[in-house]
Amino acid sequence: MTPPTGRFRLGPPSTRLFVKTSRTGLGARAGHDLTIEATRWSGSVSVPGHDTADASVRVEVDAGSFTVREGAGGFMPLSDSDRTEIEETIRHKILFPDRYPAMTFESTSIRETGDELEIDGDLTIMGVTRPLTARARVGGDGAVRGRAAVTQTDWGIKPYSAFFGALRLADEVAVEIDGTLGG
Repeated sequence: MTPPTGRFRLGPPSTRLFVKTSRTGLGARAGHDLTIEATRWSGSVSVPGHDTADASVRVEVDAGSFTVREGAGGFMPLSDSDRTEIEETIRHKILFPDRYPAMTFESTSIRETGDELEIDGDLTIMGVTRPLTARARVGGDGAVRGRAAVTQTDWGIKPYSAFFGALRLADEVAVEIDGTLGG
């Protein structure tokens, strides 16, 4: 699976970045599994030749740009008021974009594994940098789908909880990119 060669841009509107959460705890049935979209972000992919070992990826996300798109499960449907409250919680109690305005991912190595690319790199969230491995598929037409599992506590993020801890977000969230490589 060799990606096309060249320099490519990632970001809205041709490529979307989502964070998907799940819930846990005794009160999990009351909450929602969320799909949250980063609305301001950019990335670059450089593939100078047909050897993926020479390729690189860089992504920067505006930490204040997360918007709740969907909420599955729960006793009641997710309301507009719920969405606003969740977005405010993300900004003021979880990510603190006034202090930490950007999250970044910088690849350190890329290798082909079957029909996927395995991308090792450094993810920085709230000033904490840790290694992360992402997986991606790139079509000959430039279609790209990628995913990584982020364990929040590894970056010093305390997963959201409510009802005295009976409802909690699972520590691991899925980060997904879906779209096309731009020129």
